[in-house]
Amino acid sequence: MPTVGVKRDLLFKALGKTYTDEEFDELCFEFGLELDEITSEKEILTREQGDSKASGASDIILYKIDVPANRYDLLCLEGLVRGLQVFKNKLEAPRYRRVSPVSGERQKLIITKETAEVRPHAVAAVLRNITFTQERYDSFIELQDKLHQNICRKRSLVAIGTHDLDTISGPFTYTAKAPGDICFKPLNQTKEFTATQLMSLYKTDSHLRHYLHIIEDKPAYPVIYDSNGIVLSMPPIINGEHSKISIKTKNVFIECTATDVTKAKIVLDMMVTMFSEYCSQPFTVEEAEVVYPDGKTCIYPELAYRKEKLSSEFINCKVGINESTEKIAQLLTKMCLRSEATGVGDEIEVEIPPTRSDVIHACDIMEDAAIAFGFNNIPRTTPRTYTVANQFPLNKLTELLRQDLAAAGFTEALNFALCSQEDIADKLSKKISEIKAVHISNPKTAEFQVARTTLLPGLLKTISANRKMPLPLKLFEISDVVMKDEKKDVGARNSRRFCAVYYNKSPGFEVIHGLLDRTMQLLEVKPARDDGYHIQAADDSTFFPGRCAEIFVRGKSVGRLGVLHPDVINRFELTMPCSALEMDVEPFLGLTAETLLTHDVPMQEVIKHKFPTQNDSRQAPASCPTSTKTVFGDMSTPAGLKALDVFLTDKSYMEGFSASQADIAMFDAISSAPSPSLCHLLRWYKHIQSFRRERASLPSAECQFFLPAAASTNAPGDEDDDDDDIDLFGSDDEADSAEAERIKEQRLAEYAAKKSKKPALVAKSSILLDVKPWDDETDMAKLEECVRSVSVDGLLWGQSKLVPVGYGIKKLQIGCVVEDDKVGTDLLEEAITAFEDYVQSVDVAAFNKI
Repeated sequence: MPTVGVKRDLLFKALGKTYTDEEFDELCFEFGLELDEITSEKEILTREQGDSKASGASDIILYKIDVPANRYDLLCLEGLVRGLQVFKNKLEAPRYRRVSPVSGERQKLIITKETAEVRPHAVAAVLRNITFTQERYDSFIELQDKLHQNICRKRSLVAIGTHDLDTISGPFTYTAKAPGDICFKPLNQTKEFTATQLMSLYKTDSHLRHYLHIIEDKPAYPVIYDSNGIVLSMPPIINGEHSKISIKTKNVFIECTATDVTKAKIVLDMMVTMFSEYCSQPFTVEEAEVVYPDGKTCIYPELAYRKEKLSSEFINCKVGINESTEKIAQLLTKMCLRSEATGVGDEIEVEIPPTRSDVIHACDIMEDAAIAFGFNNIPRTTPRTYTVANQFPLNKLTELLRQDLAAAGFTEALNFALCSQEDIADKLSKKISEIKAVHISNPKTAEFQVARTTLLPGLLKTISANRKMPLPLKLFEISDVVMKDEKKDVGARNSRRFCAVYYNKSPGFEVIHGLLDRTMQLLEVKPARDDGYHIQAADDSTFFPGRCAEIFVRGKSVGRLGVLHPDVINRFELTMPCSALEMDVEPFLGLTAETLLTHDVPMQEVIKHKFPTQNDSRQAPASCPTSTKTVFGDMSTPAGLKALDVFLTDKSYMEGFSASQADIAMFDAISSAPSPSLCHLLRWYKHIQSFRRERASLPSAECQFFLPAAASTNAPGDEDDDDDDIDLFGSDDEADSAEAERIKEQRLAEYAAKKSKKPALVAKSSILLDVKPWDDETDMAKLEECVRSVSVDGLLWGQSKLVPVGYGIKKLQIGCVVEDDKVGTDLLEEAITAFEDYVQSVDVAAFNKI
């Protein structure tokens, strides 16, 4: 979300009211915004660059406000104040008008055919007789920057140029010329440069160097001239010094060149609507004419209003409220959407102003109605269905496997889902043409070209980054890979994989093989050729010849394991043998009934896999209980009912996802409806009560919830031994129960006191960072010094090295250990990129829990 920084006192002056920080935070929440931070320019500089840099900075309080990414009308003080005043009913939403010039002759912008290969579109408008102050001027410039970073996509889609109209004369010509033929004095420079010289000059400019790539490879650069041949701008890089605007500027000519004409219209509308209130005729904009190469003429800005119709029932239903049509129309009007009831049923006509380009569907209007009503005012309702959400079966299986694999001594790693073509092909001795990989059409870096098709490269890169750690290194990862699949509507599918590697002085194939056996044991798959799993020799260029095996489960191949080929190991900059295992997890899930997934997690509601288990031979117990004694206690006592209520906290039924004889039997054991205090039990009781007609046809129970008769009643002829019986599940003797409860509480208190004396474990992570410089001339020693100067509690820098990237450029690869509760990757990246004279970017190359 974009963050808008506004001066607190200036904001309150424009709002006409002074708020406390808490009051303004609440106002922002009501309007759908978030007050992110209360700070000052001095505090920001102190935090980012130190006290020495912040010595002369301002102490004026700044509000940092997060606004939705598509609300371009809130990116400046003017739009923010206007929206809040309309929301508080202190102001009516203004109506923006496009007017003709007083002279009768529009300013004209002529586009030539040469621009077609660079930036073919342009729009323009004029703010006539505008009055700037220093605050208004600063806000005007800041809005351009915000739009450039947001909707303009860093000037790649749209570039905004603003000019003092009194210093230039139309008609204006937008054309494209060879870089050597363009010569002018750029903004804030004292002499003229050719376009070629400017591109070299700005390569070291901390601000403009980020935009050079947009046109530097083009044979011709776009440029705008006035009728006297004066250069207004060379979009999207720089404006000319001649037409520079200032506080004294009275007439502003605004032009937007673009590759997307729709985005250009939106940007132009935002610029003129936000600042037209400072014109002599508020909220009016002088139109301009744009002539295209084919002779077509368009008048801008459009400032188009459109009307949409929807029903109040739609809004009430979606939001969860019950308001009248007139009330909803009032709510929408508060959000700068003029609305009124048409009188035709519950129909509402909504007028969308040119400032609200974010409204493209009825759901956007519904969202504004919800904001105006107040999210905290929406009544809470109970869902109409008696369903309880459960974890996705594949994720459930993944979590259970993670726990046991960690218990087996392997450390989990999490790597990027994107990688280079080299990682999944050349480094693994494969051909990229034979791999069904999903390619990124416009990758930003060579490291993220394709979606990974195997987890192995990521783990090997993690080992490479941590090869100085004590041996052996045992890593595993359970994550998704992406494969092309023509049967899917999107042409690709995710597949959950499990991969493990063992890196040591010896290959350790027996370790990986043992891990496979343990995994199959957890999945309850027995070693057998027909209905279980087995391995057989296979050939794979990634593995050492004769040291690779394919894994088969019930005749289907699910993965491979073996000793990696020395060439593969060398390509990942490793020097010791390594064994690896990778297999598909999804075949171990089926679509049959529920069963226990693992031995140590009882009563779990998960999808049963397709392999037989020991529980398959269980006999369904009779639906009618012989007593009220259950595994939860006696259903005739409050304690038993309470235990059952706790059991049903996250369940809809006694077992599985549908009603069964287990529910009927437990229902019959409860003499009457539970009290409202046992909300989960009461919810279940009412639900099962509705199965009166179907109870005989419900499936039999899988589990035994009732105790055998011998444990709950005496055998015939044993009436005289009542006093000697031991009640394992509760006693009717209140004195015994009280004594047992006292002993229990005492032991719990002793355990808690003992546990509190143990020192808390500190969670730590090992992080490997790639710090990239701007070019080959960057002082890498100074760069490393800057990086190591970042010092915070919980951060310990480790070893570093310089890694060649290409064209003589090297990146700094440096490791560190952090305490998770104190230091995060975002904090490190933000602190390091603050050294913008040396650092271009920071990437996390590896991240491992310690």
